Amino acid sequence: MKKRIVYTLGSCPACARLKSDWTSQGVDFEERQVDRSQAWLDEALKYGDTVPVIIYEDGQVAIGYANMIG
Repeated sequence: MKKRIVYTLGSCPACARLKSDWTSQGVDFEERQVDRSQAWLDEALKYGDTVPVIIYEDGQVAIGYANMIG
């Protein structure tokens, strides 16, 4: 089963809020922290240059979370 992928940065308040909200809502997601992996950073940069970058199960991409940009 596919799950959402979210590219995050350790110091990003929007990323922290997204992860907290999704965890409390029981949303299944895979976090890829771009400041820990060059490969994940390279992947995220294909979509945009700010985090969070969310890749939904259907392939739709969203940048930011709840009117927040990290």
